[in-house]
Amino acid sequence: MKIAIIGAGAAGSICAIELKRRIPSAEVDVYEAGKRPLAKVAITGGGRCNLTNSFEGIRSLGEAYPRGEKLMKRLFRSFGHAETLRWFEDEGIRFVLQEDHCYFPASQDAMEIVNMLCLRMRQEGVRIHTGHKVSTIGRKETQGYVLSFEDKPDAFADIAVVATGGCQSKFSQNMLETLGLEIVPPVPSLFSFNISDRELTALMGTVVEEASVTFAGTGFSGKGPLLITHWGLSGPAILKLSSHAARHLAEKAWKGRLLVNWTGMKEQELRPMLGALASAQSHKKISNTHPDTIPVRLWGHILRKAGAREDLRWNELGTKGLNRLVNTLLNDEYEVTGKSRFKEEFVTCGGIALQNLNPSTLETKTSPGLYFAGEVTDVDAITGGFNLQAAWTMGYTVAGAIEAKAKAYSVLPG
Repeated sequence: MKIAIIGAGAAGSICAIELKRRIPSAEVDVYEAGKRPLAKVAITGGGRCNLTNSFEGIRSLGEAYPRGEKLMKRLFRSFGHAETLRWFEDEGIRFVLQEDHCYFPASQDAMEIVNMLCLRMRQEGVRIHTGHKVSTIGRKETQGYVLSFEDKPDAFADIAVVATGGCQSKFSQNMLETLGLEIVPPVPSLFSFNISDRELTALMGTVVEEASVTFAGTGFSGKGPLLITHWGLSGPAILKLSSHAARHLAEKAWKGRLLVNWTGMKEQELRPMLGALASAQSHKKISNTHPDTIPVRLWGHILRKAGAREDLRWNELGTKGLNRLVNTLLNDEYEVTGKSRFKEEFVTCGGIALQNLNPSTLETKTSPGLYFAGEVTDVDAITGGFNLQAAWTMGYTVAGAIEAKAKAYSVLPG
């Protein structure tokens, strides 16, 4: 059995290793367009590799997976985050769990993961071909697939696994369109926001530990730490919002009105808190006393937007002044003028439509022996290790499905 895996990323690598372990007699070739395998894994998590998440605090998978929730729920029953941790621990990797529920290798070095996966592929007999950019995947007249490359001879396989990652490039889309499968147009899904308000961007480096952000007139929101940058706003709250609102924002050319709740509180919580602060500090200047969760530089910016003078004392604020301050803290408004790439961790929303695939095996319904795994499918997640977890799970699932197919056709005993 000849098996071709297109893409040496997270999904393709774990699939290749599992295939050789399950079907030792199979010839497994991995074709990677880039110069080295697992290049994206090497830079995830700021070069530390956020391998997965504990999923604590995730009430439903839809919170973590804006697209692909039902599929991932099904696949996690067989290979979820606990199974993933055991798989890597069996390969000698040790982990640390952060307070934000993210798992990293104890070494804090993504290259430990990259090197281990590359070593295991070589040890198992997987053939890795870098610099092999697939231009088309075609069906053979009898059975199997023909892989055509830009500048290399064609390759043939009985089974093909497409694990090319996000199909944001036109080149990737052209390769997939030759298969006659429905493709959901890909758009970016993890990015920060450009905001031209100079008073805000002058506060670059300021972090609010618990804020919430919403696009006006929509139900899209995000909650968590918020970072002010020299170009606008970033941090987990923004990245969650960008992920859930990815397609809406693309349709709006990444422009809109952003409402920022600097406290993450509801009005019925915020008013009593400010009231207590005003009573305790009644004769002090408002500019010198602020909620503990609001950094002092940001507090001055909020007061100016609320129209409160710097020399104003709490007992001089009055009901109208308090209302303006509450509204600014809860609904501070900014115009988003565009998007910025979030570091190098580029993730796309879109790809192969899930209705093309058997949800248990990830094999295409119309092309037997053709499988898809990872971000090339219309599955993506918020930041925090969820995207890598989807890749590990789908790669592992495909290997198991191919093993079952091999047994059914008597390629394997049993």
